[in-house]
Amino acid sequence: MKIEGLDYNTQREHLLLPEYGREVQKMVDHAVSLPTREERQRCAETIIAIMERMFPNASTAEDHRHKLWDHLALMSNFQLDIDWPCDVSQAVKITTRPEPMEYPMKDIPVRHYGYITSELFDKLKSMPDGAERDELARLTANYMKRCLLQWSHGSADDEKIISDLARFTDGVIQLDPKKFVFEKVNEREFTEKQRSKKKK
Repeated sequence: MKIEGLDYNTQREHLLLPEYGREVQKMVDHAVSLPTREERQRCAETIIAIMERMFPNASTAEDHRHKLWDHLALMSNFQLDIDWPCDVSQAVKITTRPEPMEYPMKDIPVRHYGYITSELFDKLKSMPDGAERDELARLTANYMKRCLLQWSHGSADDEKIISDLARFTDGVIQLDPKKFVFEKVNEREFTEKQRSKKKK
């Protein structure tokens, strides 16, 4: 059923900058249609003042006013013949979509530890014995525990982590389960995070 004067936004003309709303777009269209340059100039400056009031918190930004004029140029499709107070020739870059980034598809030996951990394993294998390697081994073991807690529903066995660290470093890192002390982690926090994710 079609009622005159009532329509959906989906049936209306697409808004290039929807944050300003359809009424501002109508003002811009009106400004373009005005017959004299003086009227267009006055109307454009009024529109800029309205746009500025719509986002008062952004007015502290250094280039905020320049951005508003860029937006006005875009909404008018560069058809507004006025004395622009700044260069708006680069405004089209605002709406240009960036090139899609290539997603790095890398082979991860153990997915629940992640790619960063596999890089740490390689680093540990190549490091000379000493305090620096011991510290990195300690940090890696604690990071592995956090990974397990996150992806294993809040359970992480210390002996398994020590065993995995030895296995993935080809036996280079051998932590003593009787002496090595893991950092205290709030396991309840991890289980609650998992539950909240499931609810979503």
